[in-house]
Amino acid sequence: MTRIEEFNALAPQRAEDDLLACCAVPRWAREVAAGRPYPDLAALLATAQAASARLTWPEVARALTAHPRIGQRPAGQRREDGWSRAEQSGLDAASARTRAAIAEANEAYERRFGHLFLVCAAGRSDTELLATARDRLAHDEATEREVVRGELAKIAALRIRKLLDGPA
Repeated sequence: MTRIEEFNALAPQRAEDDLLACCAVPRWAREVAAGRPYPDLAALLATAQAASARLTWPEVARALTAHPRIGQRPAGQRREDGWSRAEQSGLDAASARTRAAIAEANEAYERRFGHLFLVCAAGRSDTELLATARDRLAHDEATEREVVRGELAKIAALRIRKLLDGPA
């Protein structure tokens, strides 16, 4: 049985729970789980993307609470904690100076927008993450909310791939 077939065969609550690890919005998880059976990963990802585009700002804000700050990797043992640590691995070699600058950028961002700075950190270096945080401070609130929604969708898609690529 393929991983997509295994996902399709999950009990509804189990599928939703697995999807909540990808995006911590119950309605999103229900909507994506309800789209089963999926013929392939591309169809699942398309449904997830469409569901992400329909998230309200309060739902996005809720999802943000499930993510650590950039540079503050979670120590927990949940699957999503491990994913987050791997996604932020570009910071592993960051100097103390760069780490301090990222912490300052996080604080400035939170003061400006009132919520966590979210970026799909996978594959990005410490300097890229710092530059992105600083660049996004120039956005107006409406623009930044759309950027955050897009970053959340990227993270959800990445984690769905991990969910289906993980051990059976």
